[in-house]
Amino acid sequence: MFFTNLRRIVQSGFIGFWRNSFVSLSSMLIMVVTIFVVGSLNFVSVLLAETLENVRARVDINVYLVQDAEEDDIFALQERLESLETVEVVTYTSREEALDDFRASQPEFNEAFDILQENPLNASLNVLASETSDYAEIQTFLESDATLDIEDENLVEYSNYNNNKVVIDRLTSIIESTRRAGIYTTAILIVLSILITFNTIRLAIYTSREEISVMRLVGASNTYIRGPFVVSGIIGGIFAGTIVLMAFYPLTLWLGPGAESLFGSINIFDHYINNFFQLALIFIGTGISLGAISSYLAVKRYLTY
Repeated sequence: MFFTNLRRIVQSGFIGFWRNSFVSLSSMLIMVVTIFVVGSLNFVSVLLAETLENVRARVDINVYLVQDAEEDDIFALQERLESLETVEVVTYTSREEALDDFRASQPEFNEAFDILQENPLNASLNVLASETSDYAEIQTFLESDATLDIEDENLVEYSNYNNNKVVIDRLTSIIESTRRAGIYTTAILIVLSILITFNTIRLAIYTSREEISVMRLVGASNTYIRGPFVVSGIIGGIFAGTIVLMAFYPLTLWLGPGAESLFGSINIFDHYINNFFQLALIFIGTGISLGAISSYLAVKRYLTY
C-alpha cells in the first residue's frame, strides 16, 4: 500500500509539473536565479580566499641570529619553531647563502665585500605563520627562554616583527573583516532567495487551491495532498540546478583568464572543472531543497483550515 501511494504521488507530481508548465517554469526560473546566486558566492569566496592567501604568503617575519651561533643550535631552534601550531613554514638561510643572495641582488657592493674580506651578514630564519594573527604569539616565543642555547646565550639578535607589525595588524583586520562580511552577505542573500522562491511557489500552488479543497473533502491525507506538490518542486529544483551548472561552463571559461590575471594563481574555469561533481551536488542539492521545502511550507497553508 505504501509503495502504491508513493508511486501515485510521484506520478501525480510529474503530471502536475508538466500540466502546469507555465507556473512550473516561473518557479523554476526563480530557483535558477537563487542557485545562480549561491554558485556565484561560491566562486567569489574561492577567488577571495586565494587573493587573501597570496597576500598572507607575502607577509612573514625574519629572525636574525647572532653571528657566532652554531648551526646545531640554529637547527634546534628551527625545530622548536616548526613544532608550534601557529607556524606553517620555517626556512633557514645561512650566512654564506645570505651573502651570495646579497651579492647577486646588489652587485655594486661586491667590491666592498672583497675589501672587507669577511661576511658581516647574519644567518636568519624566515617564519611564515598559519594566520597573520599568530605573529604576535610567535614573537612572544622568540622573546622567551626557548631561544637560548645550551650555554644560556640568546640565539636571536633581533627580528623584523616590530617593523612589519603595522602591515600585519592591518592585514589581519582586513582578512577578518572580509570573512565576516562574506558570511553575513551569503546568509542574507540565501535567506532572501529562499523567501522569494517560497512566495513564488506559494503563488503557483494558489492556482490549485480548489483541487486541494476537493481532495480534503474526499478524505485524502495531508501527505497524499502535499506529496505531488513536493515532487513537482523537486523536479523544478533538479532542472534549475542543472541549468545553473551548465550555465557556469561558458561563463567560467570566459571569465577564467581575466580572473586569473586579476586575482592570482587560480583560474575559476579550472576550479569549475576540478570540482564539477561537488558543484553539481551543491547546485542540484540546493534546487531540490528549495523546491521541496518551499512546496511543503506553501501547501501547508491550505491544509490547516
